[in-house]
Amino acid sequence: MILTVTMNPAYDMTYRVEHFARGQAHRVSSVEQRLGGKGINVTRVLNQLGRYTRATGFADHAFAAAAELEMPVDFVHALPWVRRTVVISESDTGTATALWEPGARVSNPHAAEQLAVRVAGLLPDIAGLVIAGSLPGGIDAELPARIARTAVAAGVPTICDLDGEAQHLAARVPGVVLISNLVELHRLTDTRPEAPDAVVRAVRPLIAAGVRAVIVTRGALGMVAVTEGRAWSAGLPEPLVGNTTGAGDAATAAVISALSATAEPDWPALLTDAVATSAAAVVIPVAGEIDRRLRDHLAPTVRIAELAAI
Repeated sequence: MILTVTMNPAYDMTYRVEHFARGQAHRVSSVEQRLGGKGINVTRVLNQLGRYTRATGFADHAFAAAAELEMPVDFVHALPWVRRTVVISESDTGTATALWEPGARVSNPHAAEQLAVRVAGLLPDIAGLVIAGSLPGGIDAELPARIARTAVAAGVPTICDLDGEAQHLAARVPGVVLISNLVELHRLTDTRPEAPDAVVRAVRPLIAAGVRAVIVTRGALGMVAVTEGRAWSAGLPEPLVGNTTGAGDAATAAVISALSATAEPDWPALLTDAVATSAAAVVIPVAGEIDRRLRDHLAPTVRIAELAAI
């Protein structure tokens, strides 16, 4: 089993319009609402990949009850309400505009401890752990790192896909795998790398400090993976246009699927699958879903290049 942790879940709202223009009224062709949050999206993609997954984190009673109808869940009921995210999807260009609410504040002083204990109790039964997304108000930024440290010590492959102070603290956990986009990488390393070699230089200090691997998602430019002593870049010959809001979560699902299957993964193969799975999410207008047939079609076309271990 793979466990995902979503501390700040959301109701994902997708509004479809022909073309979106600022300052104008729009006729919405369709509206879709689904349960979301980065860990929830990872859970959905893992289920599509045939991996048994359970979701935990913080929620209110209504969100937890709705999630239980769709997937195995074990939430701590600590939120007074669950935020919404809004994606405006344009049919004429395939692009998307996203608005993220900050979310509610956790008022239960024991919520963090309850979640940490809940995850620790599940560790003997899980093969991989993903801690992803933002934190609600009232939760210390150290909590994801605390949970990750316990999981790594128990021999569970652990991915952290975070931002800000939570990401900085998670980067100090020896053995953890970090997934970051370029904006998050800038905040983590205080650098603005663009070329793959520059990405490698930026994350090398993290590897030297004990991080197992860093995977940097670069949008249409593909991905870079850095481990101790080796690094690779990967991408498609031609990038796909569409809704990128769930692409990083799809990549995370592919990475934890590989890490949980073997102690020593084939990193080029892992990266190939992550690129193909991420691209297969771009063509879907909602996050947390992939086109499995497209994923299989794209995988042989992914270009892998080994980079100098700077």
